[in-house]
Amino acid sequence: MNFTAQQIAGILEGDIVGNPDVEVSRLSKIEEGTEGSLTFMANPRYKSYMYSTKASIIIVNRTFEPESEISTTLIKVDDAYKAFSKLLEFYNQIKLNKEGIEQPVVIADSAILGKEHYVGAFSYIGEHVRIGKNVKIFPNTYIGDNVKIGDNTIIFAGVKIYAACVIGNNCVINSGAIIGADGFGFAPNGDGEYIKVPQTGNVILEDFVDIGAATTIDRATLGSTIIRRGAKLDNQIQIAHNVDIGRNTVIAAQTGVAGSTKIGENCQIGGQVGIVGHITIGNNVKIQAQSGIGRNIQDNEIIQGSPALGYGDFNKSYVHFKNLPKIMKRINDLEKKLNGDN
Repeated sequence: MNFTAQQIAGILEGDIVGNPDVEVSRLSKIEEGTEGSLTFMANPRYKSYMYSTKASIIIVNRTFEPESEISTTLIKVDDAYKAFSKLLEFYNQIKLNKEGIEQPVVIADSAILGKEHYVGAFSYIGEHVRIGKNVKIFPNTYIGDNVKIGDNTIIFAGVKIYAACVIGNNCVINSGAIIGADGFGFAPNGDGEYIKVPQTGNVILEDFVDIGAATTIDRATLGSTIIRRGAKLDNQIQIAHNVDIGRNTVIAAQTGVAGSTKIGENCQIGGQVGIVGHITIGNNVKIQAQSGIGRNIQDNEIIQGSPALGYGDFNKSYVHFKNLPKIMKRINDLEKKLNGDN
């Protein structure tokens, strides 16, 4: 789909320097720009590419003034980075703007779908499902009985949403994610075997939640596993039963959170973090990658290590960790001298 500089400037409320009728059909990095592509320059480190790129349109800050002749059409805006992000969002909306029901699909007679919906081929929608308006459900998706999905949510191919789960407005669930699988609940029977504890709860994703590809969120034993408004989960994360993740918390890939743990608001959790069950992590906590969390964490703490230490303590200790071989050699040499060894 082609757009002119005039159309793009209108979307971004920008000013054109150059040809308003030049057209672009794709996006590119500034150093990889080709004819017919659009790019941006917000970081001064990339300024030199302004004079060599073949891109047809470049979005720049209003303060930018070329030092030599530029043949590319410029669109000047207040903040080039934000403007380009806005354009990416607009482009993504157009790309995902599908409507209708492909075939074959299975949709229960009792299910209700809102206006402007899209259901991709080979999807299954169960009994008494309620789906809001402008929801996009891509192929090979399973939605169990009594699921509720809010407006403007996107569910990519291959997602599985188990019965009775609740998905809010403006959520994104990426391919292969599983919402509402049974929690890991088993009880020993005294004979060396384990008996399954029924998992009768559900999962609730509040509004503006993003779930990464192949992430699993287990249903609660009783009540709900809750991912609160604005939280963002990366790919390949495991969230166990009855976990509660606070508003605007972000969690990077391959992190695992054990059952009944409560994580506060505005936390930042790095990749491959392991968090034990039945603890509380406060608000505004930062946990560095590969940390192991086995205790309650207070508000505003910065944590690193496994088992995790305070961030400052870990860095001080690491100075000694890496010098342990030298320290041990010095101790052994001193012992030899004290013992009179040559």
